[in-house]
Amino acid sequence: MSGPQDSAASEARDSGSPLRSDADSQTAADQAPANAQAAKAQADGQAEADGAADATAAAPGDAPAEGPGGPRPGHRRKRKQRSFWRELPILIAVALVLAVVIKTFAIQAFWIPSGSMENTLQVNDRVLVNKIVYHIRDIHRGDIVVFNGDGSWDPGTIPVTGNVFQQFADGFASMFGFGRSGDILIKRVIGIPGDKVACCDAQGRVTVNGVPLTEQSYLYPGSAPSETRFNIVVPQGRLWVMGDNRLDSADSRAHLGDPGGGTVPESAVIGRAFIIIWPPSHWRILPIPATFETPALNGSHAAGPPGTGSDLLTARAEPTGQVVPLALGFVGALPLTWLQRRARTRVARRRRRGPKDPPRG
Repeated sequence: MSGPQDSAASEARDSGSPLRSDADSQTAADQAPANAQAAKAQADGQAEADGAADATAAAPGDAPAEGPGGPRPGHRRKRKQRSFWRELPILIAVALVLAVVIKTFAIQAFWIPSGSMENTLQVNDRVLVNKIVYHIRDIHRGDIVVFNGDGSWDPGTIPVTGNVFQQFADGFASMFGFGRSGDILIKRVIGIPGDKVACCDAQGRVTVNGVPLTEQSYLYPGSAPSETRFNIVVPQGRLWVMGDNRLDSADSRAHLGDPGGGTVPESAVIGRAFIIIWPPSHWRILPIPATFETPALNGSHAAGPPGTGSDLLTARAEPTGQVVPLALGFVGALPLTWLQRRARTRVARRRRRGPKDPPRG
């Protein structure tokens, strides 16, 4: 019979069902964090395995070119060798351009083939000539100057200095033996524009503006200041020049009958000889003698009639080989090449690194 007992049992089962459902839910909630951690660990392990497989597939059997410490030593050496041969043509080109610029506009070496500037300059001495100095200051008395004799004492027209580009082209041509350098001479400046230069006073001395010069410090031993008498006022824009070996020098005194009375134009001056560089035993600076620093030399000028001269040997200065300008060019090219190499290396490194990651919010 299905009586009240069966109904009670049915109600008991029905009322007990919700209690079993609540217990199961609580158990699942407790196990959820552990299940999540296990899933994460499994995913991480799978990602590492995939990454290793990708690296192996990308470069099978090959070792990486760079390890934790950077490139391998052999790789660095090859890179440096390639870099050296790539930089060498640049170095040579920069050195050549600098050599032409230095030789044309700054400093040039000359050698002395004659003895008319002895003993200050001896035969086969090499001197450096400063071409910049007279763009900064005027020519001074006592300077040893190198000048172009064409049109000054020699027949012909006075050479005209071209613009910067023409001068560079001429310098580039002369670097390789093309063109003509002219009749280059070297003398000491005795009188500048407006000076009255004369010889000789009662003691046989050369005078400038009536002031006698004390020339023993640079005249050739035993040489008289001059055996030729002269008296001239130096025209504007011109110079009176003489050799230090007065008995063996065809200088302004030998050209008194020429236009300008033996003087040479300032525009013909190439530069000032300021140091002897060869041979090593002759190394020394070429200063202005103290006698030319006398304040009285800047006194009043007076005109006088010119005298006559005699023909002797002229002190010439021949351009040397290209060793000096090329050496100076390489000295200047080395730091320039090094700087541009560093700049190019930095740019290459930045390109390899790529753009920086944007900041995270």
